Amino acid sequence: MSLKIRLARGGSKHRPYYNIVIADSRFARDGRFIEKIGAYNPLLAKSDVKRIIIDLEKAKAWLAKGALPTDRVARFLGAAGIVKWEHGNNPQRAIPGEKAKARVTERAEKEQARKAAAEEARNAPAEAPAE
Repeated sequence: MSLKIRLARGGSKHRPYYNIVIADSRFARDGRFIEKIGAYNPLLAKSDVKRIIIDLEKAKAWLAKGALPTDRVARFLGAAGIVKWEHGNNPQRAIPGEKAKARVTERAEKEQARKAAAEEARNAPAEAPAE
């Protein structure tokens, strides 16, 4: 069984509230969990003490049992000094995908064709009006 320490969303629409839970990774995000070890309220100010509440002893015990925290929970536990968290590095993130590259070249070709047509029309001699 692969255990995760993760967030389970609660609260109403546009008013999120998360419980920090221990759950099997195969369970649904808001579904069954083994134990609740804390809460996270993103609507509170970052300086508010009640924004993140974690039972650190339970977290340490579950980490010792092999539970893996998600990135967001690892950030919380890193701030508490339980796990070492460092910012992720994904240099591929800024590189556009194949379809985006194709769209850029297609736009450039259309723009070049439009400019060529405008230049050709400008350089063509004006036809004399028919009488």
